[in-house]
Amino acid sequence: MHNPAEGPLHSASSGPGLSRDPNATSLLDEVAADFTRQKPGGVFVVLSGPDRGEQVILENRPITIGSAPSCDLVLSDRTVSRRHVTVSLESEQVVVRDLSSTNGSFTHGSRFKEIVIGHGAELQLGKTMLKFLPREEALEPEAANEDNFGELLGHDAKMRRLFGLLRDIAPSDTTVLIEGETGTGKELIAEEIHRHSRRANGPFVVFDCGAVPRELIESSLFGHVKGAFTGAIADRKGAFAEAHGGTIFLDEIGELALDLQPALLRALDKRAVRRVGANAYDQVDVRVIAATNRDLRDEVARRAFREDLFYRLAVIRVHLPALRERGRDIDLLAEHFVEQFSPERHLTIPPTEVQRLRSYRWPGNVRELRNVIERACVLTKGDSLHVEDALGDEIHAPLPAGFRMGLPFKEAKGQLVEQFEREYVIDLMKRHRMNLSAAAREAQIDRKHLRELLRKYGLDARGDLPEG
Repeated sequence: MHNPAEGPLHSASSGPGLSRDPNATSLLDEVAADFTRQKPGGVFVVLSGPDRGEQVILENRPITIGSAPSCDLVLSDRTVSRRHVTVSLESEQVVVRDLSSTNGSFTHGSRFKEIVIGHGAELQLGKTMLKFLPREEALEPEAANEDNFGELLGHDAKMRRLFGLLRDIAPSDTTVLIEGETGTGKELIAEEIHRHSRRANGPFVVFDCGAVPRELIESSLFGHVKGAFTGAIADRKGAFAEAHGGTIFLDEIGELALDLQPALLRALDKRAVRRVGANAYDQVDVRVIAATNRDLRDEVARRAFREDLFYRLAVIRVHLPALRERGRDIDLLAEHFVEQFSPERHLTIPPTEVQRLRSYRWPGNVRELRNVIERACVLTKGDSLHVEDALGDEIHAPLPAGFRMGLPFKEAKGQLVEQFEREYVIDLMKRHRMNLSAAAREAQIDRKHLRELLRKYGLDARGDLPEG
């Protein structure tokens, strides 16, 4: 697996702790990190059989799995041959070869002699089931000295660390997953990665997985041939083919229907697509960047998102902070938008108006701030910007009971969901006196997900929660 971020990036630790839970489907540390990457290779974990919980790491050298004491992973399963399989990392691919075992090697019920696998794959050796998982490590990129990366702006330390990371990963073709609330700027991040890459002169194609009707997703992504279905009156190139030589940005990837995800996974693995109605695959040369406002780990746990597709997308994972978590960046961005929308008026923002902007929670994040400043520039008659009319009565409520009008349906829905999540988590944690484990049990969610919700809404599991 290509790993361009080696060098200027530093791991927060030597790597995540390897869970001994035989039912574990992830080796990620419980403490969520803003930036992570998958290390080359991975780890095989025994899911079932007499050696449940045993594991072996695949790195640069080949490993052997079998019952012989000389194997890298020694299995006591009597149905496993002495040297059952060997696994190696070859040209960024993980290759598993059966060593003429007595009882054979299987995946998805099919016997194989040699197979290329990805993270999330399961192998059956005798009565033993193995799962291949990534090793993910937290990154601590050096903060950039500049308060911008292309069109991205930010004084905040979180943003300058993000800029440092983007500077390092942009030149490569590594797949990136961008996480963050609605309006935080995920598409702009993708655009800047593209602009700073070797593909900058190629196309940048945006595909919104939540905006295309379900029955048209496959055709829109991969294209179709004439006559493939009713209404296919001519051949059509899909988004992947249109992005050939450049970057495809899969926005709202968490909205993609589960039964459509295997086709996307094949396209990512093969770097080839098959148009609807066609028999052959067409090679495509694209870099893939995906984004979501959902917690895909939670979606995987609920079986609403394929585990192997998540691993394939999250080679580098970037979490964008909400605007309310970015300190004085509200001032910086407000001034930038005033200059953008009223370049000739030289409007100033009085301290009272700056405080008014800071006191609002910005559920719509940077996009909402931009819209508010644009309206304020239109409504302001003098030389000093006034934002109260642009914000309305919501500015006086720390947490609005309703949601802002004038937003697209999906954004308004997302805003309402976020308000519910925050109120639910505050009440849950108060009732359980800040006991994370007890709260997670009642809510029937993973502790890691609950911790991420606390971080998302600026709450502290170790201290007092706000009133209300």
